[in-house]
Amino acid sequence: MIYNDFQGIKLSSLGMGTMRLPVVDGKNSVIDEAATAEMVEYAMKNGVNYYDTAWGYHSGNSEIVMGKVLKNYPRDSFYLASKFPGYDLSNMDKVEEIFEKQLEKCQVEYFDFYLVHNVCELNIDHYLDPKYRIYEYLTEQKRNGRIRHLGFSAHGDCDVIDRFLEIYGKDMEFGQLQLNWVDWDFQNSKKKVEILEKHNIPVWVMEPLRGGSLASLDEKYEKQLKAMRPDESVPSWAFRFLQSVPSVKVTLSGMSNFDQLKKNIETYQTEKPLSEDEFNALLDIAKDMTAKTTVPCTACRYCVDHCPQQLDIPKLLSLYNEHSYTGGGFIAPMVMSTLPNDKKPSACLGCGSCESVCPQQIKISEALADFASKFN
Repeated sequence: MIYNDFQGIKLSSLGMGTMRLPVVDGKNSVIDEAATAEMVEYAMKNGVNYYDTAWGYHSGNSEIVMGKVLKNYPRDSFYLASKFPGYDLSNMDKVEEIFEKQLEKCQVEYFDFYLVHNVCELNIDHYLDPKYRIYEYLTEQKRNGRIRHLGFSAHGDCDVIDRFLEIYGKDMEFGQLQLNWVDWDFQNSKKKVEILEKHNIPVWVMEPLRGGSLASLDEKYEKQLKAMRPDESVPSWAFRFLQSVPSVKVTLSGMSNFDQLKKNIETYQTEKPLSEDEFNALLDIAKDMTAKTTVPCTACRYCVDHCPQQLDIPKLLSLYNEHSYTGGGFIAPMVMSTLPNDKKPSACLGCGSCESVCPQQIKISEALADFASKFN
């Protein structure tokens, strides 16, 4: 197992995410505890020492099951992470109650790593509002030793992360991002990594395989990869990509069966970062993949200056692309819920003023109409 140094401790480069544990009869809330215990035992024996859970995973049962399973191992043999569930605004005034319950569910007296969870457009104002005492309470728990390392995770755009770190950056010891070779450009992950690097914050990775969608590819793409590295599997390319980003310390993979776990651990026995040519080839494949279902907006913003509704068209098209490529997902609906009605795609008049100045000749009015229809 590859290890990375973090403040005097060695963390396994591969961490076990517990959002997609094996379940019984396809029921997400019913975790197969025996299968999970078997996976954790194998992970422990093969050097994985970082385990990541959260309040909402498996309808609240991930913390419970991981607490039971990890109780069988010495407390100093693993690092446990959980998170404050700010993705649900009704939790904002319950930070103390939730934190205490999480310790109880996980059967521990402290969390090695604790995160302000899913900083995004939906909750950034709440996270920054001192009346909820989230920052105050969590930093107090850190001083008391009940949180050893405090960080955050983010699905929000760069401006949201900037706002969060402007206020709390001095206390954030690590940042968890959705990072993979498709989202490097597609979701501005490269820029998000650069923001964290500017604050000297190391990167933890979530969704390295984009929910499993990068575990297999179209045959023509697989042939391209095989030509460069004949012995490398498709999923391992995603991990080698992350090994090529110097600020990445821990990569979390939500492994849902023993075979996935075994193969991922095998990949992390060696560190084989991509060459510059391999890195760029992967990004070219990503560009080709996303181009099939997205519009080629370059965010030049000429359209905004000509929009009588003053819509933030590049932002809307970026959300449209994410929603189209992913086939749904939560990011676009989450951001859309924060926009006033007169700034949503449905506010487009279809006048075509924006299209007359678009260098990419995008049919913007058609794209926004399609986007609006998806939400109606």
